[in-house]
Amino acid sequence: MPNENESGGTDCLIRGARPLGGEPADILVRGGEIAAVGPQAAAEAGASARTVEADGAIALPGLVDLHTHLREPGREDAETVASGCRSAAMGGFTAVHAMANTDPVADTAGVVEQVWRLGRDSGRCDVRPVGAVTRGLAGERLAELGAMADSVARVRVFSDDGMCVSDPLLMRRALEYVKAFDGVVAQHAQDPRLTQGAQMNEGEVSDRLGLAGWPAVAEEAVIARDCLLAEHVGSRLHVCHVSTKGSVEIIRWAKQRGCDVTAEVTPHHLLLTDDLVEGYDPIYKVNPPLRTAADVHALREGLADGTIDCVATDHAPHPIEAKETEWANAAMGMLGLETALSVVQHTMVDTGLLDWAAVADRMSAAPARIGRLTGHGRPLAAGEPANIALYDASAERLVDPAAMESKSTNSPYRGMRLPGRVTGTFLRGVPTVLDGKIQ
Repeated sequence: MPNENESGGTDCLIRGARPLGGEPADILVRGGEIAAVGPQAAAEAGASARTVEADGAIALPGLVDLHTHLREPGREDAETVASGCRSAAMGGFTAVHAMANTDPVADTAGVVEQVWRLGRDSGRCDVRPVGAVTRGLAGERLAELGAMADSVARVRVFSDDGMCVSDPLLMRRALEYVKAFDGVVAQHAQDPRLTQGAQMNEGEVSDRLGLAGWPAVAEEAVIARDCLLAEHVGSRLHVCHVSTKGSVEIIRWAKQRGCDVTAEVTPHHLLLTDDLVEGYDPIYKVNPPLRTAADVHALREGLADGTIDCVATDHAPHPIEAKETEWANAAMGMLGLETALSVVQHTMVDTGLLDWAAVADRMSAAPARIGRLTGHGRPLAAGEPANIALYDASAERLVDPAAMESKSTNSPYRGMRLPGRVTGTFLRGVPTVLDGKIQ
C-alpha cells in the first residue's frame, strides 16, 4: 500500500507500481507531469523527492466518469460537489462529468459555471458539468447549448438524464446544434409512454411480484431512433446506461452502419439482476431497472468487444428517507464511484473478458475522448499529465457504505465482499488518496 515518507519535496517517486498490470516499474512525477517511467525514474528523482511505496499495486490512468450525480445545487442533503469529489478520488477517479438534473437545472451558463467552480475549489477531482438538452428538463425547448459550450465550464456533453428527449424533432435539433462545437447529446433512452408507472424490469419476476413492468423495448426503440437521427444529421450520439441485450445489438448494428454513436454501461448493470427485487428492498430500485442474467451477459460481452465504449457509474446518491420507504415511493438510484473499479474487476477482469489495459481504455481513455476532456485518459508515459490511480487487485473488502466519503449510503453492494482497493490517486501529481485514505 502507498506510504508517504517524511522527506517532502516537489518530486514524487512512486516505487514498485505495475503500469496497466505489467511488470513493476517506478514512476517519477514532477511539476504535475510524469517525468519518467522505469529504471531511470529513481535515478532522476531528486534527493528531496517524496516516495510512495506502491507495493505492486496496478497503476492506471486516473479514471474518468461520464455520468455522475453530484446533486449540488439544490440537493446538498444527498451530496455536494465537495463530497462527491472525495468519493470520486477514493474510487480512483480524477475527473467526473456532473449531470444536469440539479435544482436549478444546469440549463444555463450561470449554473454550469457554478458547478465548475465548486469542482475547481474541491481540489480533489476535475468536474466537467453536463448541460441539459432542454430547458428545465421539460422536453419542450432547447436549453442554452451554445452559451454553456462557450462558458468557462466548456460544456461538451448535454443530457436530460433522468428524462428522455422523447420528441424526435427536438432530438434532431439538439443533434444538429451541438455539431457546431463538437458536442455530444447523451440520451437517457426511455420511452415515457411505454414506462408509465413502471417499477422494475418487465419479465418473470415482475409478473410474480405484481409490479408494473419496464419493458426492454422502451429503451431499445429510442436507441434505434436516435442512432438513425444521428446518422441522418451527421452528429455524435452517446447512449447512457445501456441495460438490455437488444440495446447492445442495436448499437452494434449502428456502429457497423458507420453511425457516430458511443455507449456506456454501469457497474451495477454488469453485476446485479432483477431477481434481487424479490425482497422489495428499494436499494435495488434504479433507472433503468436491473435486468435479467441474459442481459447482464450481453452487456459484459458488449463491453469486452467494444460495442459498449465505456463504464460510467451513474452515481446517484439519495438521503436515507428517500430509500428507506416502501418500494413504490422510493427514489431510483445507487452509489457507484467508490466501488466501480472493484465491480469491473469482479465482472470483467477476473472472468477473463478484459485485461487491465482494456480497463484503462474503458474507464479512462474512452470516457475522456467522448467528453472531449483534455488532460485525462492519457497514457502513463513521460510528458503526460500525472493523473494516476493505484489499485491493489489482490485485496478484498467488505463493502460498508457508512465508511464511504459520499454523504449518502445507498450502495447496492453493502455487506458484499468485492475484490480490490484503490490505494492511491494523484491529480496532476498531487495525491488526493494515499494508503487508501482521502488526503
